[in-house]
Amino acid sequence: MPWCFVSLDMAKRGRAGYGTVMSDFEIFLSVAPGLEPALAEEAAEAGFRDVAVVVGGVTVSGGWPEVWRANLVLRGASRVLARIGAFRVMHIAQLDKRARKFPWGDVLRPDVPCRVEVTTRASKVYHAGAAKQRIERALTESFGARLADDAAVILKVRIEDDLCTISVDTSGESLHKRGHKQGVGKAPMRETLAAMFLRQCGYHGTEPVYDPMCGSGTFVIEAAEIAAGLLPGRSRRFAFEELTTFDSAAFAALKAVSPRPVSGLLFAGSDRDDGAIRSATANAERAGVGAVCAFHRAAVSDAKPPEGPPGLVMINPPYGARIGDRKLLFAVYGALGQTLKTNFKGWRVGLVTSDGGLAKASGLPFLPPGPPVAHGGLGVTLWRTDRL
Repeated sequence: MPWCFVSLDMAKRGRAGYGTVMSDFEIFLSVAPGLEPALAEEAAEAGFRDVAVVVGGVTVSGGWPEVWRANLVLRGASRVLARIGAFRVMHIAQLDKRARKFPWGDVLRPDVPCRVEVTTRASKVYHAGAAKQRIERALTESFGARLADDAAVILKVRIEDDLCTISVDTSGESLHKRGHKQGVGKAPMRETLAAMFLRQCGYHGTEPVYDPMCGSGTFVIEAAEIAAGLLPGRSRRFAFEELTTFDSAAFAALKAVSPRPVSGLLFAGSDRDDGAIRSATANAERAGVGAVCAFHRAAVSDAKPPEGPPGLVMINPPYGARIGDRKLLFAVYGALGQTLKTNFKGWRVGLVTSDGGLAKASGLPFLPPGPPVAHGGLGVTLWRTDRL
């Protein structure tokens, strides 16, 4: 049977035919394990096709404009990988041959450095280092590519069950780096995680949000951006801008979205640390939501809701595995819970922690918790309440 470069679906089914990199292909949206359903929901709401939950992410279908749009508009994805081709490979010499014939020039530019990452699993080609060496040699000798360890363009090659799948990481830096945040606290919540936790709490941009331990302001700023309809990727660059498939005019049109007016809502945060308040305020200004965000210094026991209708308290308190002594934190969580039950009647609460014992020490009437989510080497859980 003749072989060629085919779509991932065709390769899995053992079909072959001649051609170049597909114009419509599988797009993989990575997310912290445990948040796949939330990201799938966001992708479906954003109009992406063939949304499916897989381990560690979500797959959709589309062409390069959908790749650009996924990077630009999805708040929960941490990376966007374009599956640009796949082929069967039974031994290392065959990998070398097929890598030399792969149409790299349909996607890569020889003047832009790239790097290769290879993983192998349950395949006859089992040595990832040898596979990487062969693919790198094919890139340089047959295509003229430049390789660099710090290149923004990354080829991710997975050889699993004798199927070699080639993807390009179109994001570059992780998508939690929105491009306008400079000041961070001791253990900042990633923006991508914050967006998904807000979604899981039922937040859609139509109610106020308050964080009584705001740190650098991630939850508050993310909530304000959602309310204003601001695109999460509006302030940064992406690796796909260095590919042959990039159309700057078409991408500029995708970015030309006017923000929604935010009236009657206030997004507020407090913290006992003056430095955190300064960072949060500056971060909100850089994000373009300074006019609807307010931060002030206050202890947890002094937290009070902003004027207006009730909304959502969103909080990522310290937990002993990362900050502080666990024994001392029981009193902190107890004070937090008492303050929320007394001062925030009618509000819902979303609390993120790695320690279920500390969450229960708050005395808040939590619903059954969701699955643990990977965050900074720990498994954190979102604890939610109905209206207090």
